Amino acid sequence: MYNSFISVVGVIHHPQELELLPEYLSNLFPVLTEHFSDFEVVLVNNDLNLPVAPYIEPLPDALKHNIYLLNLSRTTNRNHAVLAGLDRANGDYTVIFEFSFYRQPGLILDLFEKTRAHYDIVYLRAKRRQVGFRFQPLYKLFYYILKNYSTLQIDEMAHNTRIISRRALNSLLRLRENLRYMKAIYSIVGYKTAYLETDMPLKPDISESFSDRFRTSLIAITSFTTFLRSLLLWIFIFSVVFLLGVIVNALKVKFTGIDLFGNIGEPFSGWTFLVVLIAVFFATTCLNLYIMSIYLSNIYNEIKQRPSYILESIQRF
Repeated sequence: MYNSFISVVGVIHHPQELELLPEYLSNLFPVLTEHFSDFEVVLVNNDLNLPVAPYIEPLPDALKHNIYLLNLSRTTNRNHAVLAGLDRANGDYTVIFEFSFYRQPGLILDLFEKTRAHYDIVYLRAKRRQVGFRFQPLYKLFYYILKNYSTLQIDEMAHNTRIISRRALNSLLRLRENLRYMKAIYSIVGYKTAYLETDMPLKPDISESFSDRFRTSLIAITSFTTFLRSLLLWIFIFSVVFLLGVIVNALKVKFTGIDLFGNIGEPFSGWTFLVVLIAVFFATTCLNLYIMSIYLSNIYNEIKQRPSYILESIQRF
């Protein structure tokens, strides 16, 4: 038995996870009691419409007495719900344990064993990603941007399940960003990190729609990378080069009657060319305004300093 206090954080975000809750807890109980001197399970109910308590009441008292149920006042994104659990984790080590691994509670021991080699964060890494064929290029593009336009060390195959030491968790909790992308936060915190490979494929959360994932990717790209700033620079350079080309072409036609491509042209530019020119610069201006609006929206959300979550109640059993 390890002389360590361990906290397990689980987020209930969907009715399917609620159905798995009794088995999830029952499978964790023997592992935690037999191998750790003390433990707690922090459950975060991220949907007040889900009746969580009735699923916990029939469980053994020895297990129930170590469960904290945090009921959030409104549904928030999973990153903020995880933060609510981490805020109330008291263990020497904290494990974020996904419901998809409910039949493999021994993974907690494997993660903990890895920390004995002086690692502060150990996560599970998938061998493949299970996602629709049409979404695969989008995932590749997203992680390409993260890797090439930031200093973050993000593993694109990392599961959310991981173990975090007390000192790493204390540092993580100091980063109170309202726009949270947890994989980026883990990278910012640093500390010695390792992974364990698992056969469980990485797949999208069943409770997240494509629009939710798209918003999360925008948050990650605008908050943690310089991609859009670099894109604006290239758009500006292209616009200047294009403008110079148009000016030179107009002057050449005016004085020689022949354009840059060797075609005979009118001394005065035509209506079609003017419309195309206006359309290109209008589209470029709109793109620039849209990108700047994303940054302004992010700044606005940060300076308001609204809480990432609000607790409706805390239950003990």
